[in-house]
Amino acid sequence: MRDDILIIIPARGGSKGVPRKNIKPLKGKPLIYYAIDTARAITTDENICVSTDDLEIKSVVENYGLRVPFLRPDELSTDTAGTYEVLLHALDYYEKQGKHYDIVLLLQTTSPFRAAEQVTEALKLYDQSNADMVVSVKECPANPYYNVFEENADGYLHVCKGEGNIFRRQDAPKVYEYNGAIYIMDAEKLKNTHMHRMQKRVKYIMDTQSSFDLDTMQDWEMAEIILSTSKL
Repeated sequence: MRDDILIIIPARGGSKGVPRKNIKPLKGKPLIYYAIDTARAITTDENICVSTDDLEIKSVVENYGLRVPFLRPDELSTDTAGTYEVLLHALDYYEKQGKHYDIVLLLQTTSPFRAAEQVTEALKLYDQSNADMVVSVKECPANPYYNVFEENADGYLHVCKGEGNIFRRQDAPKVYEYNGAIYIMDAEKLKNTHMHRMQKRVKYIMDTQSSFDLDTMQDWEMAEIILSTSKL
């Protein structure tokens, strides 16, 4: 178990795509429990912070044996509130309690198929690198060197990158997208640099199923199907 990591699990009460998704049962278990289970495989409960503005979420989490140390202020609980500010608020709270961390690990609740073993591998990658951040990604199905286009000034489509001289997908450079599952960041760097502006970022590649992200009710229904037909 590591003590140099603060794991932050954001869990706002409002959700438009899937109402009350953070505590909505997925295969009989509140969604947020999946993230908590992963966190508990990495560190002890005192280093796990569920950041929420919602009393019901707080109650559900504490019924799982994890203390919720504070309720998030209103200005960090709106539809426009950013994750970065939520991370800074949590980090500041613990520092005021005299607890200082080297690493912040963000685990979003919407990645229920993310495995603790994958987080451990990503942490090992972080430890072995000189990166400011290790972030989980998946390979993009669309590629700006091959089949992603934009319009020019005349309204004609052209390939976003390159001269359009790549005619087979396998010849195009690989490109990646964040999958939202794992963000590992240098705590000190985070206090001065927005997580999306960090320059020294290293990828941790995840497969398509582990990268599954819950955003809509259709996503939720698909997740139920996956869980009912797999050994997860």
